[in-house]
Amino acid sequence: MVGVRSAARGDVPLIYDLIVELAEYERAPEKVTGTPELLAAALFGERPSAEALIAERDGEPVGFALFHGTFSTWECRPGIWLEDLYVPVCHRRGGIGRALLSELARLTVERGCARLEWHALDWNTPALDFYVQLHAARLSEWELHRLDGEALRRVAGLADAVSTTKRSTNLRARAEISEGFDGVWTRRR
Repeated sequence: MVGVRSAARGDVPLIYDLIVELAEYERAPEKVTGTPELLAAALFGERPSAEALIAERDGEPVGFALFHGTFSTWECRPGIWLEDLYVPVCHRRGGIGRALLSELARLTVERGCARLEWHALDWNTPALDFYVQLHAARLSEWELHRLDGEALRRVAGLADAVSTTKRSTNLRARAEISEGFDGVWTRRR
């Protein structure tokens, strides 16, 4: 019997080890730059930014799912993003992935979220086939984009390039708009 529970602080070393194992499975072990301490802060710190579920069989951990919140502007409702779901190879084909995903879907519905979303690598046919069985829609028209490292810092620097004069002008304009607010955002002339 497979059980799924919310992760506890004591699970951080286990989750971190599974993250490293997942990175090896996904052929990218060098991409793991986080630490157990950063993971602990993300899951259990002052302002948690993610949550995790642990799957167990007979009291033994056999997989995890790590997720966080999203928001749909079109539906004006929250959603859940499944960052990682991993079951070690030796524990696969026993309903563990299904149990993790089922519990996460239950949480998604319970929290009033509009959707549960995730990415899968295009070469991971066991995962892709599993998602097809669940009737998960593949959104092939969407392409993932990412800013990180130097590219992120470069784009962030563009914000600093805005002149002080322009910032002052924007602040004055905002003040004028706020003063003239009558339930409809209009600029006072």
